[in-house]
Amino acid sequence: MYLNMFKIRHTLLFVGLFLHTGCSNSTHEKESPLPNILFLFADDYTYDAIHALGNEVINTPNLDRLVKQGTSFTNAFNMGGWSGAVCVASRSMIITGKTIWNAKAINDGWGENEHLELAERSWGKLMERQGYNTYMSGKWHVNINPTEVFQTVRNVKPGMPGDFFSHEDKKGYGRPVDEKDLSWVAYDTLNGGFWEGGKHWSELLKDDALDFINDASTTDDPFFMYLAFNAPHDPRQSPKSFLDQYPIENIPLPESWLPEYPNKEAIGNPKTLRDEALAPFPRTPYAIKSHIREYYAIISHLDQQIGEILAALKKSGKDKNTYIFFTGDHGLSVGRHGLLGKQNMFDHSVRVPLLVTGPDIPKNKKIEQEIYLQDIMATSLELANVPPSDELEFHSLLELAKGESQEKIYKNGIYGAYIDFQRMIRKDGFKLIVYPKINKTLLFDLTNDPLEINDLSSDQLYNDIKVNLFSDLLSLQEEFKDTLDLTSVMP
Repeated sequence: MYLNMFKIRHTLLFVGLFLHTGCSNSTHEKESPLPNILFLFADDYTYDAIHALGNEVINTPNLDRLVKQGTSFTNAFNMGGWSGAVCVASRSMIITGKTIWNAKAINDGWGENEHLELAERSWGKLMERQGYNTYMSGKWHVNINPTEVFQTVRNVKPGMPGDFFSHEDKKGYGRPVDEKDLSWVAYDTLNGGFWEGGKHWSELLKDDALDFINDASTTDDPFFMYLAFNAPHDPRQSPKSFLDQYPIENIPLPESWLPEYPNKEAIGNPKTLRDEALAPFPRTPYAIKSHIREYYAIISHLDQQIGEILAALKKSGKDKNTYIFFTGDHGLSVGRHGLLGKQNMFDHSVRVPLLVTGPDIPKNKKIEQEIYLQDIMATSLELANVPPSDELEFHSLLELAKGESQEKIYKNGIYGAYIDFQRMIRKDGFKLIVYPKINKTLLFDLTNDPLEINDLSSDQLYNDIKVNLFSDLLSLQEEFKDTLDLTSVMP
């Protein structure tokens, strides 16, 4: 495990002494310059929405280039969330380096008397103390001002455009009812949303990134850029030329499509949940294809902005000593299993792409080992020569990415949670999902059923597997300080 070195619980004098004596990287830079870190963070980006990773419908030429130029972790996961805004949990974990319930405690503590102390132990501050110039733009959604974490901050965006937060006025919600429903046009800039302010938010963030790169090119100091796109979160808006790439007749209906998920209320996904209210009930093939079309279009628009950022990085000459990470804060259903949002434990909602490129990262390599997306923070700290400590709860992927080790990082399985409605363990080719409100379990053989369509929980042939996975889930609950009582569901 690679761990965070800072536990500042004393005085600012101690911090000043630490800065003066322990963290200067001038000697390191003379001997071996520290690498730059470019972190590209998307929102609602499901694992199979990159052409080079197997999606033949979507157009993502620049992300495809990152796949070919680096290593892809094809089984990267978010642990889940403690509210319907799953992004808050994901982002809190990656900023603090803490697993879900410890991150919740910290996120709840931002703004209290300890918030400056907590900021000092954040990702941005750890990089800054190693001599990095730190930059941030885009979606934040963590309960602290980003100026306390990053040195340069531009265009901080909320979880989503404010005029679309409520679905009471039905703008952009419950549609399309049928082929004649033109109540919403995804390329109409008069609808506000991501065009609020006059320029699409993805383009605005790209412009900030180009400015950051230009600034970074004027110094030999290493940089850390945290670029957090709101795309492809809804409202899934993009210019018409991107929507035109996806005629609706070319959009396949997901194999796991359902008109409605039968346990939606029991798992905390009722019709009133904002994400689920985007499309009409019951789901229709036309409505789901329309949402997928808009999802793919905004991703292709996002991909274009990433291409411009990568081109500027190369032009600056900084690319030769830069590690690039791309991932999403969590996935999205977009019609699979009758769901639209990310408030569930199916792979389409907890699994994301994770791409890494860099000077010594193998090209066009795919790693199937199960990891967490928040391991990116620990990986960047190792690249920055931050000494290990016992505070960070995620692991560096560097040895794995370089092929220097194949040792399994999360031997006890991958854990997932959504409020008190759902729990999950993914281990040894199987996934167990628990719905404690209705004492129900689901079991999937991921090798033979990767789309999680065939529930095996009632099949006696798999009873031992179910029992063992449940026991392992209880152990993960203890490890991650999860207090939800699952004994009533125990097989």
